[in-house]
Order: sequence, then C-alpha cells, then structure tokens
Amino acid sequence: MIDESPKRFDRIVAILIQLQSKKIVKAQEMADRFDVSLRTIYRDIRTLEASGVPIYSEAGVGYALVDGYRLPPVMFTREEAGSFIAAEKLMQKFTDATLGNHYTSAMYKLKAVLRSTDKDWVSTIESKVVMQPSRQLFNTKVPNTLAFLFESIAEQKQVSLFYQAFDAEGVTERTIEPVGLFHDHNFWYVFGYCHLRKDYRQFRTDRIQEIRKTEILFTLEHQPLETFLQEKKNTAPTTKVQILVDQKIAKYLTEERKYHGFVSERTVGNRIEMTFMCQNVEDGFARWYLMFGDYCDIITPERLKDRILELLDKQKNKLLQKQ
Repeated sequence: MIDESPKRFDRIVAILIQLQSKKIVKAQEMADRFDVSLRTIYRDIRTLEASGVPIYSEAGVGYALVDGYRLPPVMFTREEAGSFIAAEKLMQKFTDATLGNHYTSAMYKLKAVLRSTDKDWVSTIESKVVMQPSRQLFNTKVPNTLAFLFESIAEQKQVSLFYQAFDAEGVTERTIEPVGLFHDHNFWYVFGYCHLRKDYRQFRTDRIQEIRKTEILFTLEHQPLETFLQEKKNTAPTTKVQILVDQKIAKYLTEERKYHGFVSERTVGNRIEMTFMCQNVEDGFARWYLMFGDYCDIITPERLKDRILELLDKQKNKLLQKQ
C-alpha cells in the first residue's frame, strides 16, 4: 500500500494557509483545489481541530479560523518565490501605476521572509525577465484607475467616470456601479450599471480621462460578471463570414481570429477557408481584414466586400488630398 501521509500532511498545511487567506472558505472550494472528495476535506478539518487549531463552521456556508488566530510567517519554496517574479513583472506592465506600486510594496514583504540563498536565486531571475505590453492600457493622467475600481467593487460604492467614447466628440460623465473587470483583446474593461444610460455598459480603461470616488452606495443587486458576459455572447446577433486565405498568411492569424468569432477552417487547394460567426462585420472585422486583405478573398457576405471598398475609397481620397 502506498503511504500517502506526506501528501496528506502537505494538503493539511495548505488548507490551514488557505483558511488564513479568506474570511470564509467553502469545503467544496478546498475539495476542488486539491482534487479530493468532500469527505476527505471534512477529515482533514477534524485533524486540524484535533491539533488545536480553532476552526468554526457554519452549515451551508463554510469554515473559518477564530478571529485573532494566526500562524508565524510562512516560508516560501524557491519555486513559489520564482512564480512571484512573473506575477510582479505582469503587475508592473499590465496594471495602473497605483496598483503596481502597492504590489511592489507587497513583494518587498514577501522577499523579506526568503532564505538568503533563495533571495540570490530570485534576484538573478528578476533581472532576466522583461514584460513589454503592446498597447497603452491606461490613461497616464489617471494612474489609479484599477485601484479605485477595486475599491468601488469591494465597498459597493459608485464611481464617477469622465469617459471618452470611441465615436464621441467630447468627454461625458458617467456614474456607474462596477460589476467587475475583465481583460479582452489586449485591453482592460470595466463592466457596470451606468446611471446615465440606465443600463449595463462596458468601458475601456484607457479611455477613462478621470475617475472619482463617491460615497453613494450601490442601488441595485448585480449578477456575477460571468453571467453578463455569457449573456452578451449568447444574445449578440452574428453574421456568417467566410474568407479564403493564403496558407503562408493563415498561420499568423491564429491568435487574432478568435476575437472575430472564428468557428472553423478547412484546406481548399493551397489556401485555407475560414468561417466566422462575427458580431461586428462593418467595423471590427472589415478593419482587421484590411491588414492582410491582399492575401485573401471574401466568399461571403457581399456587404463585407462593399464595406472594404468603402474604407479603401476613404483612405485613397485622404491620401490624394495630401499630395
């Protein structure tokens, strides 16, 4: 019989750390994390209680440590410490300045508990990792966008945005109740209830010109962010688009095509036929197509061809005017 006691010991220690990380931890959450049954989690919890750890439970809610109980600082493994470096580099480049500064401060505290040899190991890796975002994710005049939005969501308080929409001439003030944030197509978005439009809207963070806190509490109960995003995906009208792409170019479209409703592909001679169910043919797909259109043919729809010609004519006229 295989002795699983070391594995169980590691899991019990990890459960104790997890209990310290949150106010309430559900048994199912722990079972999913460690890929074990609920019965195993209940047994591990009893083991912790028997060893003197003060745990209380609420039926149907979860487990928690008694207030005031804390372990001494936890020592990290070298591999765990290495993972912090990747996270730190991502935070520096893919969050706003304020949140990035908070994370840097937290990293100093994390590094402080490392053994001396591990500190040298981490420092060597740190100097060899560089993250270079391809786009500006936040307005440089608003360095605290994510920090304010996190605070708003946690405290259930409205925020005021001064927002420059893509097709608007000026900036509009929007008071919103943020539901959540998501990263899509290389941009950060905040999704929330807009009191100006009396409906749910999403706002791209780099278009936020100013953000202000308010003391006004949320007026509505909001569904989880995933619910709204899934509803949007399922209800938005789509158009079937088919294009023929030269094989030498098709391989470079693999990453971007998913943002335009890619469904399938098949080989036709020396070309690749791609099929999309696209939500934004006239602007999103048409403008993307222009990047590689000289290596492609449009099969359907006809209105996509018309839109491409329209965009090309506009560009041609602009270029001729400048001569």
